[in-house]
Amino acid sequence: MHMDFDVIIVGAGPGGYVAAIRASQLGLKTAIIEREALGGVCLNWGCIPTKALLKSGEVYEQLHHLADYGLAADKPRFDFAKVVERSRKVAGQLNSGVGFLMRKHKIEVIEGTARLEKGTPAPKVVIAQKRGGERTLQAKHVILATGARARTLPQIGLEPDGDRVWSYREAMVPKAAPKSLIVIGSGAIGIEFASFYRALGAEVMVVEALPRILPVEDEEVSTAARKAFERRGLKFRIGATVKKLTKSKAGVVVEIETGGKTETLEAERAIVAVGIVGNVEDLGLESLGVKIEKTHVVTDAHGATGVPGLYAIGDVAGPPWLAHKASHEGVHCVEHIAGQPAKNLNAPIPGCTYANPQIASVGLTEAAAKAAGRKVKVGRFAFRANGKAIAAGETEGFVKTLFDADTGALIGAHMIGAEVTEMIQGFALAMTLEATEAELHATVFAHPTLSEAMHESALDAYGLVLHA
Repeated sequence: MHMDFDVIIVGAGPGGYVAAIRASQLGLKTAIIEREALGGVCLNWGCIPTKALLKSGEVYEQLHHLADYGLAADKPRFDFAKVVERSRKVAGQLNSGVGFLMRKHKIEVIEGTARLEKGTPAPKVVIAQKRGGERTLQAKHVILATGARARTLPQIGLEPDGDRVWSYREAMVPKAAPKSLIVIGSGAIGIEFASFYRALGAEVMVVEALPRILPVEDEEVSTAARKAFERRGLKFRIGATVKKLTKSKAGVVVEIETGGKTETLEAERAIVAVGIVGNVEDLGLESLGVKIEKTHVVTDAHGATGVPGLYAIGDVAGPPWLAHKASHEGVHCVEHIAGQPAKNLNAPIPGCTYANPQIASVGLTEAAAKAAGRKVKVGRFAFRANGKAIAAGETEGFVKTLFDADTGALIGAHMIGAEVTEMIQGFALAMTLEATEAELHATVFAHPTLSEAMHESALDAYGLVLHA
């Protein structure tokens, strides 16, 4: 029986393209199908270009605090078109970088839209090619890495129109910076855009249905984040249900209900960031008998769907909806296909929010640990007691660590403050190595660094803190 490829991957985001590279390294003949741009949402419309925008916003905001450092630069201003252009250039550079990697690893890139049909030993892949015509391929294994898209609620007007109501896509490339903005949803995406536009001087109101912002984070971090954002002039409506969004002459009108009270909010623009849905439509999954729950493909620990030869990884396979989780799953899935033993199936997955201040976490929150019936030792250390933070004028925030009281295992870490998105990796590594308090206490941290707060927090959990 003729096989065109060993592995065909549908979707070239950080899950799909990384899986393709690993498959090629393992000697598997690989093809990848992409209907839009190599790198997927992450590289082109998500993780990467947002960080370019946020950096511009952060630098601009710092210019207004130069006197704190004994410096002066008069009348800071920004050229919004150039801020956006820089972000697009960054995305373009990475997109072509993925193209280079595909060529280097001899992975065939097929531009088009795929759907699956019954086949053996895996479903057949039928591609409507961008350049025209259909192409049908048979592989031994097919991996779905089709990702997800922004959730919309058209029945109450929460649907991007490209003009006044934005999803993350429109929020990255507007013609001008809005003077006022309503952000619906306070997860990482909503908060990052709120932080960026606030840095450029917009009046920003964030509306969240749950009782606190950044609801997946540890409660202490959520509380500290809200206070920090409010000091920067962001406004919040918490526990607020959006009843309706309508367009007005000036922009948008959003009706919300909080604790039985109705309120009308107005702004030039609105950003809808109320979660995501998996891209499971028009792939032929139903007729193959693939199990789908809440727009996500159900898989086992290796990404297998239950349909022979068909796997799913990344956002389409469910939360956490993070690029690095998709890449990790992609590598694991391909290694499993190649018959390699599983490595670190339940790896701790860090989560980062690149607002100002930054937020990063890994493992369990204190509430989740207690709900799971674990006895915990909690350590905390504030950046205001850290020498490097004081020298840098970045004293906001803290590090919080959770240890299992019985075993001493590090089971969670939560941080808010400068550069914590870079520092979280230390705790992710510690958890992957199954470190206990003993290893963390015995580790030498460089001085002066912000990372010393991580050491002090681990010491504090056992009553051994040195600088507090």
